[in-house]
Amino acid sequence: MITTLTSNEILLMADSFSQEKDLDREVVFSAIEAGLAVATRKKYDDKIDASVVIHRESGEYKTYQIWEVFADDHELEEPDLQKNLSEARAEFPEAEVGAFVRVEIPNVDFSRIAAQAAKQVIMQKVREAAREQTAERYQDRYGVLLSGTVKRLEKGNAVIDLGDADALLPKNNMIPREGLRPGDRIRALLQEISEEARGPQLVLTRLTPQFLIELFKLEVPEAGEGIIEILAAARDPGSRAKIAVRTNDANIDPVGACVGIRGSRVQSVSNEIAGERVDIIVWSDNIAEFAMQALAPAEVEFIYVDEDLKSMDVVVTEENLSRAIGSRGQNVRLASELINWELNLMTDEDAAQKQESEQKSMVESFTEKLDIDENVATILVQEGFNTLEEIAYVPSQELLDIEEFDGKLVDELRSRAQDALLTSAIASQEENAPREDLLRMEGMDPKTARALAAGGVRTMSDLADCSVDEVLDIVDIGNERASSLIMTARAPLFQCPK
Repeated sequence: MITTLTSNEILLMADSFSQEKDLDREVVFSAIEAGLAVATRKKYDDKIDASVVIHRESGEYKTYQIWEVFADDHELEEPDLQKNLSEARAEFPEAEVGAFVRVEIPNVDFSRIAAQAAKQVIMQKVREAAREQTAERYQDRYGVLLSGTVKRLEKGNAVIDLGDADALLPKNNMIPREGLRPGDRIRALLQEISEEARGPQLVLTRLTPQFLIELFKLEVPEAGEGIIEILAAARDPGSRAKIAVRTNDANIDPVGACVGIRGSRVQSVSNEIAGERVDIIVWSDNIAEFAMQALAPAEVEFIYVDEDLKSMDVVVTEENLSRAIGSRGQNVRLASELINWELNLMTDEDAAQKQESEQKSMVESFTEKLDIDENVATILVQEGFNTLEEIAYVPSQELLDIEEFDGKLVDELRSRAQDALLTSAIASQEENAPREDLLRMEGMDPKTARALAAGGVRTMSDLADCSVDEVLDIVDIGNERASSLIMTARAPLFQCPK
């Protein structure tokens, strides 16, 4: 049986798909046109290119064969798909190189099976169009909390019905051991819109700290309105989490507001995330105080802060050590993630040993670099001097305030510290300077050699080991010159020994 898709069938398809998929009618027509064009090309064994145009009111359609236009001196490899310019202009005077020309051809007659296949292609194109439209609708909703129902499970992944679209919650984005089932109502964040072969795919997650923050904003009106700020969160999904909150309203207890009456608000959040226990602490701009609160319920004795390394040595009693560490290191790990600093836990005894070792090392360093007596170096360390820079450049009075020091000794210490710093700087410059073989290499100039040395390429051997891209990352000398210098540096490697 030979048939074509009738105009009534096309109009019915356009209307039903438009309503069923909540798509613009024009989008559906474009998808049907694309589907018919694919079916037409298949009917011709993909030897021609084709397009289809549907009349939006009547549903009637016309089919066109398409050729790409090439210059006359171009050898045509596929005459059914290409035309030379002179040939094209014989029929289409306005034709230009790179453009396309088309000629109407009869609409393809389909067998019953082929017609069904054409409809399948059209449905696929409609689904792709629906995905594209969904992606556009959700493009600005990254990180937004979405609600939906588990539609089905596929190989451990969950398909979530959001009401106006389906989204994917991959297994590795689920909370461990939460055991989702079809029909469950859940919330998740839009993590990304991935490009798949079948079109864009909404991808959700329930693992990120931001997901926890958004849940609290939903459950705690003061947080949703910005009266309470949730400034940081850290999670071990499904097990435990910490959030840091603050408010500028003196009449509001931010922790109490997030906990709710008899724990109702925090319990509601916990129920959504598979019983994950949430610690709520008050944010502090004082990083040491913030760290102490983040490590709760452990009690901290004192903290040594290294701002340069964003690291803290946190001293706790032997009894509090296991509590500070937590099960499998969970408590200290979450606290570290929350404040974004490295936390090193230690007991009083560990701290004393470390301090003694560091002081001994500093005494030895001062003794060697300043050429002073060990007793003088020990006094400097005990008075809190840790670097040569401090000795060289702090106000003289700070050194004069040390009981054992007089003016003459202070002046000598400052002078020796400044000399030691200068010597170190010169040594560093020499260490980073280009070597003689690089400077004398054919084609090399001092400026380029210094730039290469600053980037770690100090010898001909170093340069010989580089690629062109590695050299250009250090100094912009162009591909040709970089390649030439590298080959010159490699030349000795290819010389035969006499």
